[in-house]
Amino acid sequence: MDDAGLQQFYQIILCFLVFGLSCFGNATEIIDTLDKTNFRIDGKVYVSSSKDKDWVSNTRVLVEGGKYRGFVRNDGSFSISGLPSGSFLVEVANPTYLFEPLRVDITSTGKMRARKVNLLQPTKLQTVQYPLEFRERNKASYFQQREQWRITDFLFNPMVLTMVLPLLLIMVLPKMMNAADPETRKEMQQQMNVLNQKPNMPDMSEMITNFLSGGKKPAKPKPSSKRVK
Repeated sequence: MDDAGLQQFYQIILCFLVFGLSCFGNATEIIDTLDKTNFRIDGKVYVSSSKDKDWVSNTRVLVEGGKYRGFVRNDGSFSISGLPSGSFLVEVANPTYLFEPLRVDITSTGKMRARKVNLLQPTKLQTVQYPLEFRERNKASYFQQREQWRITDFLFNPMVLTMVLPLLLIMVLPKMMNAADPETRKEMQQQMNVLNQKPNMPDMSEMITNFLSGGKKPAKPKPSSKRVK
């Protein structure tokens, strides 16, 4: 074999070696990636108010707003795999029922911790059991109930109260006074007299006259002392 043939042979072997090394490196990266995303979240969904199983087909389990999704089995259980380590928000989406979301923390070693989501106090930690359990909170309401007329709305109207209460006082108080014994009636009468007594207030016209005249009181005409014969 001449030198040109040997050189070509060496080039082919070198190409095979480079191709093999690149394939081995890609396989290693794929294995590492699979190892890092080999975690899963398990749980179960409970709906006690519905005897039909239609809610199962309409229910989805969403992780991080739908980045990872899972379906619910006939017994209500679910499993979402292929998750990396980190903190994930797990929600149950159903058009009829509402569920409280939970947060799952996964460590790099695969340790799981589930806790409630507290938006008002994020630092408050309240753990729950794992595997997850989602129970219906209440039914979803998409429409606001129309207001209906009630008799209480009429009775507690401020305009009605201002007219009815004085009328009731006028009609009820005299009967109560008549039904009471004489001593109680006398005491109530005295209290009413005290309330009805008005302080001696100066006449408004007299106050204006004094103010305009500089504080001098107008002289009253003296009665004549002469007698008519």
